[in-house]
Amino acid sequence: MIYGSHQKRASMMTWKRIGVALALSPTAGGLLRQAAHVARLFQAELFIIHVGNVTPEARLAIENLAATTIVDNEPAYQFCWETGDPVSKVLAVCNKNHIDLLVAGALKKENIFRYYLGTVARKIMRKANCSVLMVTNPGERVSYQHLVFNAEDSPYSRQALEAACWIGRKERSKWLHVVRELKMMGLALASSDQCTEEEYHDIQQNLLYDEMSEVEKMLATVPHEGLKVNVKVLSGKSGFELARFAERKSADLLIVAAPERRFSLFDRVFPHDLEYIFADLPAHLLIVHSRKEAQNG
Repeated sequence: MIYGSHQKRASMMTWKRIGVALALSPTAGGLLRQAAHVARLFQAELFIIHVGNVTPEARLAIENLAATTIVDNEPAYQFCWETGDPVSKVLAVCNKNHIDLLVAGALKKENIFRYYLGTVARKIMRKANCSVLMVTNPGERVSYQHLVFNAEDSPYSRQALEAACWIGRKERSKWLHVVRELKMMGLALASSDQCTEEEYHDIQQNLLYDEMSEVEKMLATVPHEGLKVNVKVLSGKSGFELARFAERKSADLLIVAAPERRFSLFDRVFPHDLEYIFADLPAHLLIVHSRKEAQNG
């Protein structure tokens, strides 16, 4: 299903400061290209954050990498040199410089490396007060042509959809897939109430219609002219089905809204949707968070 109309409303995208957590690694160049590409999309300033033993050799290597990767000083960038714990230092730099979006590296399989990957990336995802872009397997190609947006209930859902549409329009993406979960509780109650097969089918169709209507309401508030939008309602295990759908669509970027609160003990026992996704990333993962609301909340 393709949507082309929306209610007139001014854009709220104000990502003007983008940070990238950069380590000296074989993937550093690809990660920096991704961060620079996003900064150019949003006409933002780029903060290159390096946490480690800042020797003259390390400083020169990262400065040379930036000079060869970012041509003609576009986007404009500056360096932030820190020593200490990677997670706390990266997040401190983000808070100090009012970073709107943090770009960090993450592998598809977490158990290979530890530095800026796996455990560190997961902690950044949990604790950041800004939006986070987790880049998996950075390479030469940086364009986002197949986007998947998770249209679930969150205080930041509209910001996340706006980011998805903004990126899609700027990139002239081929598809934006808007995914909504079919609430299984209603179906479970219906089946336990000993309804007929026809009644069960009607309930299922009504629930499907309700979820589609919620997506249409969201889309009506966000500019998305020129984007081919496919709305899909999934049923099954939250997070897991979303990740598999993104994988089937060969998604370049999966966009989700940050959860309402930081992960609780309950989420650690019964994994949050993001944990299922993060365990085996199907694509680059953009977690959209409202920095202002995070600080005030």
